[in-house]
Amino acid sequence: MKRVFKPAIDLMNQLKYPQKFTLITMLLALPLSLMMCLFLLETNIRIDFTQKQTYGIKYLQPLRELREAIFESYLIEQELKYNFDSEIYQNKLKNANQRTGEIFQKLINKDRQWKNVLLTTTKLNEVKSTWEQLQENYQIWSPETKNVFYNRSIAQTYELTAKVGEASNLILDPYLDAYYFSDAILAKLPQIQRTLIEIKILGNSINRNQEITPEERGNLVQLSGSLKDYTQELSRNLEVALNQSNSPDLRLKLNQDLQELLLTSKQLNKQLDVLTSPYANAQPLNYIHQADQTLKLSSKLENKISQALNKILQTRIRYLRTRQQIIVIFVLLISGIVIYLWIAFYKAVMLTVEHLDEAAKRMTNGFVGEDIRLENKDELGQIGKSFNKIVTALRYSNEEVTRLNERLKTDNLRMSAELEIARQLQEMILPKEEELKQIAELDISGFMAPAHEVGGDYYDVLQQNGKIKIGIGDVTGHGLESGVVMIMAQTAVRTLLTVEETDPVKFLNALNQIIYRNTNRMKSPKNMTLSLLEYEAGVMRLSGQHEELIVVRNNGKIERIDTFDLGFPLGLEPDITPFIQQVEITLRSGEVAVLYTDGITEAVNSQNELYGLEKFYAILQKNHHLSADGIRQAVIDDLMSYINEQKVFDDITLVVIKQR
Repeated sequence: MKRVFKPAIDLMNQLKYPQKFTLITMLLALPLSLMMCLFLLETNIRIDFTQKQTYGIKYLQPLRELREAIFESYLIEQELKYNFDSEIYQNKLKNANQRTGEIFQKLINKDRQWKNVLLTTTKLNEVKSTWEQLQENYQIWSPETKNVFYNRSIAQTYELTAKVGEASNLILDPYLDAYYFSDAILAKLPQIQRTLIEIKILGNSINRNQEITPEERGNLVQLSGSLKDYTQELSRNLEVALNQSNSPDLRLKLNQDLQELLLTSKQLNKQLDVLTSPYANAQPLNYIHQADQTLKLSSKLENKISQALNKILQTRIRYLRTRQQIIVIFVLLISGIVIYLWIAFYKAVMLTVEHLDEAAKRMTNGFVGEDIRLENKDELGQIGKSFNKIVTALRYSNEEVTRLNERLKTDNLRMSAELEIARQLQEMILPKEEELKQIAELDISGFMAPAHEVGGDYYDVLQQNGKIKIGIGDVTGHGLESGVVMIMAQTAVRTLLTVEETDPVKFLNALNQIIYRNTNRMKSPKNMTLSLLEYEAGVMRLSGQHEELIVVRNNGKIERIDTFDLGFPLGLEPDITPFIQQVEITLRSGEVAVLYTDGITEAVNSQNELYGLEKFYAILQKNHHLSADGIRQAVIDDLMSYINEQKVFDDITLVVIKQR
């Protein structure tokens, strides 16, 4: 636990009390300020989100009027096709078009006010452009073309409605009541109104012709079904919204209008069922009037839902702003109290420190006695009771530290001497350059650099009975214990060669048993990867698991011999016989074989990037024409240049073998 707090204690010990209090205050104030800022930001975002919704509602009001006006003109146009000379219908159409133009102007004013928020200008211009084309070409266009442009205008108003709902966040409201109210005015009620308009158009045609065609009957059946589906879905959604609302008055007002709409819609569906019956005669029915009444009720309900939704959103904005103000006032009040207590605490501590400072000065002058008294009831008050013991304790501690330092110095000298001996032993048992030069068929050069005083890497080159045995290995970790295992392995390899053990399975398994038993006796977790390469007359036989063997052919091509399936790490299992395999590789004149440990490929630079195999392959290909010494030096120079001043973390071993 002391280690956990030691950095903080060390920091506090370096600061004076004003600095300590300032630091702690800032550390407390910063997250509090951050949380406060995030809270204010989140609240402002929610206020802006809701405010944008209110803009959408205000924009939808004239847009709804525009849609109704275009519907009205469309219906008059349908009648005018059959009563073209009727002055009444001409005047009705003129008045309807004039009203549509006025609504367009109202909508344009709204759009100018919120165009940067709702981004509706493009869609509004599309609706206006379609309507203006219709008015400009009204006298020359055919009824079919006029119908196309009326329907396009209506469709564009729906697109504009959807755009407003999306841009103003109405359709994204997280609360069920506001969400379903928004869905009602953005989708469900406009769908119902569109269906009612189409029912009226078909009804007028049927009443005019005094008969119903099969196509009209099918269309009415479809429209009747759509009306029933839309009203049922509207009823379900509004029921959910009203159940979520906390206002009984709102439920009473909207529920009454909703029930009226559902009743008239149901009556209209019944009349349509009678009209579309295969056995019914086409008679002028009251369903057109019923459709008109249903349409008016849907507009009335839409207006009330818009008002209710706007009220809900305004209430939400007021609630968010009130909560924001309350939280700010509360935080400021608590902050004021905390600052007041913090200052009082600081003054109390400083007063105690002054008393202790005076007592320390008296102690320095040799006056130690009952005069050291503190009135504090806290931890600082205990200091006065212990003050007289401090000098004795410090003197004893200094003497103990001196003795420990002397003992530590002696232990360090002994350890350094032991490590130096181990390092010298490792260097002594490495193959000597003159030994390597005596090998006639092969040009061999080796390099080993431990990461610490004693390394865990191993390599050896032995010649016996016309065969050349080359071993390379890597003990886990590094340091004295790894170095001991390395020396153990080197000694065992030479012993096995002396008794002329040539079978790679028996050889490696015997070596494994030696290391396994010794490391168990040492209670050491060390193990070792080891590969043995036996060369005779241009043929290399490789066994044991270690890093891959790299062969560079005369044309510079790299061949990689994987050793994973050739053995098993030594020292982990008592018997590794089933894992040992052997592979043969032919080495022609001028070709190179390279053995290495992972200290090369896993070396890192100052950016902590691995040296890796690709760079290793590239330097071998570039320099394979050189002697073994030249290749070895090129690799080591490139590696050290890559590492630069970065610390070497693992032992580095490299053996280059070139066929003469």
